[in-house]
Formats: sequence, structure tokens, C-alpha cells
Amino acid sequence: MKPRVIAIIQGRMSSSRLPGKILTDIAGQPMLQRVFIRTSRSATVNETIFATTTDASDDPVAEYCDFSGIPFTRGSQFDVLDRYYQTAKQAKADVVVRITADCPVIDPELIDTVVNKLLETGRFAWRFDFVANRLPPPYHRTYPIGLDVEACMFDVLEKAWKEAKEPQHREHVMPYFYEDVKLITDNRSLQSGTSPRGFNIALLHHTTDFGDYRWTVDTPEDLEFMRQVYARFKGRDDFAWKEVLDLVHNEPELMEINAGIKHKTLKDVDKKALK
Repeated sequence: MKPRVIAIIQGRMSSSRLPGKILTDIAGQPMLQRVFIRTSRSATVNETIFATTTDASDDPVAEYCDFSGIPFTRGSQFDVLDRYYQTAKQAKADVVVRITADCPVIDPELIDTVVNKLLETGRFAWRFDFVANRLPPPYHRTYPIGLDVEACMFDVLEKAWKEAKEPQHREHVMPYFYEDVKLITDNRSLQSGTSPRGFNIALLHHTTDFGDYRWTVDTPEDLEFMRQVYARFKGRDDFAWKEVLDLVHNEPELMEINAGIKHKTLKDVDKKALK
């Protein structure tokens, strides 16, 4: 029997740098709809679910999902690990894919690449517990910011849910797996290793380094960049990430729109979560 793969998109209205961004319009549709549609095109994903919070500020998100037929759950505002675990458990997931709602050019083929690597078998069982196409420093990312995909087996998500205590583990969902891991290079496109907590980790790379390209939405400048991208594709959402790559290489001035934005790190934890 094939494992049941559930993609969970996390999103809430109370973004610190661009409040309400997930319902902002991009070429005629809210950003969360763009992310949901593109994620749902993944061939390996059985179901895509939007996971927002129980806070009153996210009532409009729940209302939009309900009206649009997007499966959704509501959970803790700051304990996002719990939000993922409860959603995955309810959906009877074997594999959990983490996507964030601020990535409107997320690519379904990249999701498939990550999931298929996770489901590779070794001699007796799955080779990996967790696979991603980016990890925070000291590891270098090679895919543009905004194409981030993380996937793990449900049993290890449950283990993290039971054991993880630090705020950054609860808010950022999956660092408990890869924290302090030392990876070795298998080949140009793969690094792997076992974390101090015993999780088998794989990090996927693109052969050409595009890790400093910024294709996420966290500021007004990012939103303007993304609106310009979608305008070039006349509102379509079926373009691949390499088509965006060709676009920004042909029109490099597009990347100047949000070139000065500093990307957040795992150390950025919502101060409200610490109270």
C-alpha cells in the first residue's frame, strides 16, 4: 500500500512584516489560493490542507477556505508543530509535507522530488526520516527562497510533537529533526547524515546555485515582485519555477524590486509566543 502523503500549508493573518498577506490579491486570486492550487498539482500528494489558527484574526481565512472548498483546520497560533501534528493525525497521514502560505510560486515538481527522495527505501526500510530542499546556515541553500519544501514521516513528526520543548522547535515545526546535524556530500545534488537525535536527514541541492533569489512574500516589496511575475504570465498559475528563472534572467530589473529585503531566520520567533 502506498503511503498517504498530506501537504499542509501553514498560514495566518498576523504576519509581522505584512499583516493579512495571505489574503492579498495576486492577479485576481488571494495568495493562499495560489499556493493551494500549485501545491495540489503535486503528483505525490494525496490531499492538501490549509492549517490556520483559532485566533479571531484568522476567521477571514477560515471563511475563505470554507467558501472556496479548500480543506482547512484551525489550531494553535504559536505552537505550529502542534497545528501540523493535529492536522496530520486527523488526515491519517503517513507522510507530511510542510509548505508555507507565502510561497505563491511553489513548484509541484519540486514537491514530488522531495517526497520521492523521502520514500526511497534502503535495505530494510525508508532511508530517510526527513528531506528538504533547504536547511538554515551553516548549510547553503541552492533553490530560490520561496521554493522551500520539507517532508517527514508521520511517526517522526509525532516523536517531535511529544519531545520538542524549545520555542523555535514549536513555531518552526521541523528544526527538531535537523538541528546540529552534520551532513556529508553524497553527490552534487544530495547531502545526507544522521542528526544528534537520531533522525536520518537528506538535503537536496540544485546543480546551479540560485539560493540568493527571493521569491517569497513577506514585505510590500515582495508582494509587488510577485504581482509583476504573475502579470508576465497573464494570471496563469501553471508555470514552472524554471520559467520564473528564465523570466528574471530576461528581465533582471524585476529582482531589484525586493533585492534589499533581509530573510528571516530560525532565531526569529514571535515574541508573543514567549509570554
